[in-house]
Amino acid sequence: MLDSAPMSEARAKLFINTGVATAKGDMYNILRPLLKQTVSYTYFRGTRVESHGTGWVERIVVDHPEMASYFTPLAICLNLDSFDYLAFDTTSEQLLVYTLTIGSERVVLEFAAAGQPRVTVDPDPELSTGRPLPRNAEELARDLRFIQMELLMSADADAGDTEGGDEDEEPS
Repeated sequence: MLDSAPMSEARAKLFINTGVATAKGDMYNILRPLLKQTVSYTYFRGTRVESHGTGWVERIVVDHPEMASYFTPLAICLNLDSFDYLAFDTTSEQLLVYTLTIGSERVVLEFAAAGQPRVTVDPDPELSTGRPLPRNAEELARDLRFIQMELLMSADADAGDTEGGDEDEEPS
């Protein structure tokens, strides 16, 4: 017979394809794949759609109460301190849908590559451009509604090289 220690500490939660996370660390880890991705978002107040759009997830932060969460076509910042919990589910196409909730308000996020948001939204000329989302990277590159940037650092910058150094000099 195995000797077992008393279960005084709670076990870690286990999420498989769906779940509701309330711990900020769990929320961060679940949302981390959205970093530097284009996502569609729909903002609800109660059952009413207040806004929707598509933007680039620039950052996800926690423990920064001075920083706001914001959703714009150019950049999205998710401050997990802005939300009570995160619910997520996997669609039949194996794509994730994330719902961040605070009180009666919620923001639903999906990868934009999946096409139009799955959330049923009544057409509203003030909120919609009337143009479908890009279906692939080539269309995204031509669509002026989206700006995506990637900052590259040279190998020299990583090594602490500064201007004025001899780049062609052989090591002694």
